[in-house]
Amino acid sequence: MKASATKRLTLALAALMACAAPLAFAGETPKAATKAHPAQAAMPSKDLHPVPPMIADLEKRTFQWFWDSANPENGLIPDHYPTDSFASIASVGFGLTAYGVGVERGYVTREQAVDRTLATLKFFNESAQNDSEDDATGFHGFYYHFLDMKTGKRFARWVEVSSVDTTLLLGGVLFAQSYYDHDTPKEKAIRDLADQIYRRVDWTWLQHNAPLISMGWTPGGKAIPHDWAGYNEGMMVYIMALGSPTHPVGDDAWAAWTKTYDRTWGEFHGQTFLNFAPMFGHQYSHTWIDFRGIKDAWNREKGLDYFENSRRATYSQQAYAIANPGGWKGYGKNVWGLTASNGPGGLIIKQGDKERTFQGYTARGAGLDYISDDGTIVPTAAGGSIAFAPEIVIPALEEMKKKYGQHIFTKYGFVDAFNLSFDTKTDLRTGQLVPGFGWADTVHLGIDQGPIVLMIENYRSEFVWNVMKKNPYIRKGLQRAGFTGGWLDAETASNLW
Repeated sequence: MKASATKRLTLALAALMACAAPLAFAGETPKAATKAHPAQAAMPSKDLHPVPPMIADLEKRTFQWFWDSANPENGLIPDHYPTDSFASIASVGFGLTAYGVGVERGYVTREQAVDRTLATLKFFNESAQNDSEDDATGFHGFYYHFLDMKTGKRFARWVEVSSVDTTLLLGGVLFAQSYYDHDTPKEKAIRDLADQIYRRVDWTWLQHNAPLISMGWTPGGKAIPHDWAGYNEGMMVYIMALGSPTHPVGDDAWAAWTKTYDRTWGEFHGQTFLNFAPMFGHQYSHTWIDFRGIKDAWNREKGLDYFENSRRATYSQQAYAIANPGGWKGYGKNVWGLTASNGPGGLIIKQGDKERTFQGYTARGAGLDYISDDGTIVPTAAGGSIAFAPEIVIPALEEMKKKYGQHIFTKYGFVDAFNLSFDTKTDLRTGQLVPGFGWADTVHLGIDQGPIVLMIENYRSEFVWNVMKKNPYIRKGLQRAGFTGGWLDAETASNLW
């Protein structure tokens, strides 16, 4: 498994494994966002692609996870919920964006979203930035991956200042900057704070092996030795770094990022594409950036854009599940999806004449780069791909809920993961064993929930994509990376202030 693809994920192992409290609310209707200020009637733009009731319901439930789990005082959102958890700055980035979806869909009022967003940005702008071990939220404009939900300080000394998780946070920050465009004191404050937070990030500080960008830093261990090199979830790190008006990386950064692409370009289960085994690598950057029709030099050489690449990756995942080389229970046309998730735990179990290895939290996936498959299905692998291939994703989500919803679907939508092949009674570090079913997680993860709610909305209305197209920093980053064509060449309003 490539260190560059899994560093951020494996750091969460110890804490994530502690999440084992069973949920008692399967199938409940989401509660109102707040009793004091009920949400206004839904007034979304006309959907470009109407969705079945189940998908619309899933979007609302998944949004509600972010609204209910956040600390309203500082805006921090947990890594996992409803059990106790540290905050994840990536969860915050997805949440800040989800609040805009909530306004457009009528789940919350604009005023509610403004207040929550303003509290969040004030916290991140004012929090301590220094090189101490225990008394900071970040350094050089970057932030620690995991924070204490109440104090907002570094959660523990194993937590790193993370370039990619800071980038995911900034996705939400820049969304807020472009979305809240009303001429009011609060919305102007949001725009100003977002600008300050983005401009403060010193991307060159983490270029220890320039032009590449390091994965992160710790006061004790200093720079993480691994750099972001293509192709994985680090794509947006470089776009953000290229777009910076204060501390930008050089013009050679994107070419260095794409230099290793050919190592994983090829055919896998009927599709020819740039491989990355877990689906999150094909989803995260696309959550905020519409890659349809825009191409960099590599795209132009291969004759496809990154959106088409992710579409092929989605089809490849489904085909892998249909082939089911591991012989896992339940896999098929409408039950599929591998990406980073919790699992039954680090166990080797004898089943018949076979020994099966079941992992805990790991970057599950199937591609030319590697295969990590222990029978654990992760619904966000499909759900976060709905914009790429709705014709195979919607039936999958509907069937997984219909077949297994009693055990894997709660008032917040799909739980993190489930495994129909695990049936051994043992002490579990996370999730629960359900007789006659298998293993099911009992929590939802922010980095899973985010792609589901935001990509459903992108499929329905292109809302998040269209907001981000207005952001001058995103446009500049794409242009400096060499992207041309499509919406990027069209005139788009960018006068936000």
